Amino acid sequence: MTSFCIHGVGVSSGIAIGHAHLVSNALLEVVHYQLPQHLINDEIIRFSNAIFTVKQDLGKINSGLRKNAPAELSAFIGTHLMMLEDKSLSEIPKDIIKNERCNAEWAIKLQMDDIVEQFELIEDEYLRERKQDVIQVVERVIKVLLGHPSQLSTEQQTSALNEERKLILVAHDISPADAIQFKQHEFAAFITDVGGITSHTAILARSLNIPSIVALQKARDLIRDGELIIVDGSQGVVIVNPDKNILTEYKLRQEQWELEQQKLQRIKSTKAITLDGTSIDLYANIEVPEDVVAVSASGATGIGLYRTEFLFMNRREMPDEEEQFIAYKTVAEAMKGAVVIIRTLDLGADKQMNPDTVVTCANPALGLRAIRYCLSEPQIFHTQLRALLRASHFGNIKILIPMLSTLSELRQTKLLLERAKISLRKQNIAFNENIALGGMIEIPAAAINADAFAKELDFLSIGTNDLIQYTLAIDRTDDAVAHLYNPLHPSVLKLISMTIKAGEKLGKSVSVCGEMAGDAKLTKLLIGMGLRQLSMHPSHILTVKQQILHSQLSKLSDNARKILSLADIEKIEPLVAKFNAPSDLRLK
Repeated sequence: MTSFCIHGVGVSSGIAIGHAHLVSNALLEVVHYQLPQHLINDEIIRFSNAIFTVKQDLGKINSGLRKNAPAELSAFIGTHLMMLEDKSLSEIPKDIIKNERCNAEWAIKLQMDDIVEQFELIEDEYLRERKQDVIQVVERVIKVLLGHPSQLSTEQQTSALNEERKLILVAHDISPADAIQFKQHEFAAFITDVGGITSHTAILARSLNIPSIVALQKARDLIRDGELIIVDGSQGVVIVNPDKNILTEYKLRQEQWELEQQKLQRIKSTKAITLDGTSIDLYANIEVPEDVVAVSASGATGIGLYRTEFLFMNRREMPDEEEQFIAYKTVAEAMKGAVVIIRTLDLGADKQMNPDTVVTCANPALGLRAIRYCLSEPQIFHTQLRALLRASHFGNIKILIPMLSTLSELRQTKLLLERAKISLRKQNIAFNENIALGGMIEIPAAAINADAFAKELDFLSIGTNDLIQYTLAIDRTDDAVAHLYNPLHPSVLKLISMTIKAGEKLGKSVSVCGEMAGDAKLTKLLIGMGLRQLSMHPSHILTVKQQILHSQLSKLSDNARKILSLADIEKIEPLVAKFNAPSDLRLK
């Protein structure tokens, strides 16, 4: 097999070697084309063969289930096999092929759309949701028709086991909701055709702590299921079907990288203090309560950002107060008195609760999201605020409000928070009466007016991902403009500096909880600018701590002032590189 490379944007470092597992994008890949009359019978045979292949695959999966496997798995497979036996899927598409002279993929998709439409008319919710089974069955058939078999061959599976390699997930795109689900699977890496370095999907990729690459453009089309591939997350390179020499070299690199990660564990319990004695707080970002395990393992001193929206995703109904309360309380208790900063609901942009009910918006990042959404849905916000307040009785919880742009939004939020407190007092439910309230500075308007926000808030947290996006007018989920997204743009640095100074002036703590905080190449610049709190994914804490332990703050402050005085990004970037020189020399 021919070996070749694909280049993309590395979003999570490390090296993975394994077999490709293609995630079906089958329904999006289906195109319509007409066939000459003499090929109609061949197309019908091709369709029948695909149905037969899927039946065989499902039969093998069913017979291969462990004896102690949940009964639901066998029932699930049985349901899909029954659907394949039904004439609506096995026979009617043949008539469509014959009557419309169309390709088999198009015929079964047309039939699926018709069946799904009928399911939508059913009042009973459970029965209505069986449409997903139909979709999954049809996707399996279409994958076979398109030449993307869903299972690795027996030989490939044996090879994977012998080499002790895990699977590498290959997809056109992965939604944040899907990425959350992938936390339950042991993939060695994942790669996608689209995506930006700070899209929420990329952020979640880093949260899996495995090598990941986005913006590969055609990887999903070029890579075949089961092929051996190398993912170099540090360089943003995928090598398909590597020869023996390349494979040997990368196995060595992989061992060296893993050794470096092991060495970092030595500083896990070491406090993050600069050479001249300044202490820096390193907090962790989490998405779900289960992430607390990684927080403890990282040596973080607290949680600087708990993204609560992931509690609301992958479901049709909002979580009630009790469910939210238990989730927040679980995290607070697990942190045993350490700070837990919980951000209120930030749905919108590329994060939606239920993809089936998404309201189309030309510019979702500029639309009804975050605090705007919460203020427009006061009952939903009231429920979350009550749950947060109740949980505050069990730990050191602080509340963080996302995407503030005006003082009016902040004051409305304070009013709703007070109403939630009053409702709990009436019920004699305990909570922290003095719970701290912070605001995210992630819109240029808020950074410019940071003084005013600092006066009315207990702390500020800079969300650099959106701050960069809004300052530079770049969609951070769009790989077509990913090369323009640059945290070192002088305007971005000035806005961050303005926010830090506002906090210093009024004695309010300021942290960074965006991706800049976890980028070790920027650590010295950020602390040189005056930041003393950084919050990042747990997997980045040790590399950032290593930078802090080798920093001398007096020199960093002088260097940061030099950089902030520059207006040309091409001059800033080389100076930041000098920041990380072992000698920590002053910039010339």
